[in-house]
Amino acid sequence: MAGHNKWSKVKHIKGPADAKRAKIFSKLSREIFVAVKEGASEDPNTNPRLRMVLLKARQANMPSDNVQRAIQKATGEGGGSTYQDLTYEIYGPNGVAILAEISSDNKNRTAAEIRHILTKNGGSIASAGAVVRLFHRKGQIMIARDTADEEKVMEVALEAGAEDFNAEEEGYEILTEPGKFEEVLKAVESAGIATETAMVTCLPELMAPVPAEAAESIQKLIDTLEDHDDVKDIYSNAEFPDED
Repeated sequence: MAGHNKWSKVKHIKGPADAKRAKIFSKLSREIFVAVKEGASEDPNTNPRLRMVLLKARQANMPSDNVQRAIQKATGEGGGSTYQDLTYEIYGPNGVAILAEISSDNKNRTAAEIRHILTKNGGSIASAGAVVRLFHRKGQIMIARDTADEEKVMEVALEAGAEDFNAEEEGYEILTEPGKFEEVLKAVESAGIATETAMVTCLPELMAPVPAEAAESIQKLIDTLEDHDDVKDIYSNAEFPDED
């Protein structure tokens, strides 16, 4: 079970099963709606939050018609629902740390539903700051190994201001400070290098190896949280055993 190890997450973003595709698009539509409302602009050039959401939509192969409908809904008459951004700090089975980023139009309902999920799946709410401190926010760009030459990718990334470059069996990982992410991504794309995923994300300071006997319960908790309509993103420090 590979769980939320980084290259497995790339596959999850790039190629979700058809059954999950509609839910992913629905969540992205909500994120686009909120980004336009919060930023008071439908122009991604002047609305950084919208720009990041549209990047996520592109990576998920969300149809442009869906994107435009979400923007039109946000700019239409009536105003629609008001959403609040929340972050839940969670401990899962075996003490793994989980961050859940949420956008809710009813935080009391969401709180009750998240607590129900945790109760059923061996999780608990952590004290404020206990889990957040285990993660750092970084720009992360993932590139498949057969996409480009290693030296070229590294040179382009570091010259553009990347903080770190990692060559791995599956491909290349570029890390940036959040404020440098867009500049580095633009340099990579301008060099004709295709990316698998590119986002500002939360990365754990240290991974927590998961014993084989606990892997299924931890994965079930993460999957159940991720499936909740209000959950935008899930981050975990769980390092799952490799699949044989």
